[in-house]
Amino acid sequence: MIHQTAIVSPEAKLGSNVDVGPYAVVEDGVVVGDDSQIAAHAVLKAGTRIGRSVTVESFCVIAGLPQDLSFDPNLETYVDIGDRSVVREGSTINRATREGEATSVGKDCFLMAVTHLGHDCKVGDRVVIGNNSLLAGFVTVGNDAFLGGASGIHQFCRIGAGVMFGGDSTATVDVPPFTMMAERNNLFGLNLVGLRRRSHTREAIKALKECYVSLYSSQVNLKKSAAELLESRFGDVEECRAFLTFFAGGSRGFAQPRKRGREKE
Repeated sequence: MIHQTAIVSPEAKLGSNVDVGPYAVVEDGVVVGDDSQIAAHAVLKAGTRIGRSVTVESFCVIAGLPQDLSFDPNLETYVDIGDRSVVREGSTINRATREGEATSVGKDCFLMAVTHLGHDCKVGDRVVIGNNSLLAGFVTVGNDAFLGGASGIHQFCRIGAGVMFGGDSTATVDVPPFTMMAERNNLFGLNLVGLRRRSHTREAIKALKECYVSLYSSQVNLKKSAAELLESRFGDVEECRAFLTFFAGGSRGFAQPRKRGREKE
């Protein structure tokens, strides 16, 4: 049902059983999948493409212009939001900066209130992002990550699959898969609770623990050490392989374990 006060472009494509609330705005070319809900005062700007059963809550702005002074607003770029994802009140997702490209949110994600996703971000499936979190441009977040409230991520950073951020965490470097990060770029071991909840085997978790210790106790460059460990028995374990291959990419450096004995701030 489309509320009588909503403004919906005749050029928008709405699926079946879509609700558009009071004073919502749906611009030209927007695509909304079946059974989705667009709440009061939400704004879906041109370039928005939404899957099935998605919820966009009040005062969200989807596909706003990138906050990039060099961006040409005439470029045709997009925001894609996957099936069953929820975007809570006041969140903003900017469209991409490159012709034909999209800022994307995967399936079954939960973006809590006042989340900001900058241009060209790529967020995987089943990701939870806490209130007031900020992702700068070109950030990537792997599947099943959980970013605590008020997290901040620098542009071009990569957050691996299954990562857990503590609240108020800041990442200015890449964060490897399956780890826990808090404070500023500090690792606190593996996200063991998350691994168990996602039914990784006991044997795989044991191997991943050994792999983590082996990598971070090495006295050589992390990229080189990770490549060497891939040639060992760890390369035969899927979780270890995903963890180690992460170090082959990126341009920002990597989060490190918190040093013991560091003075409390």
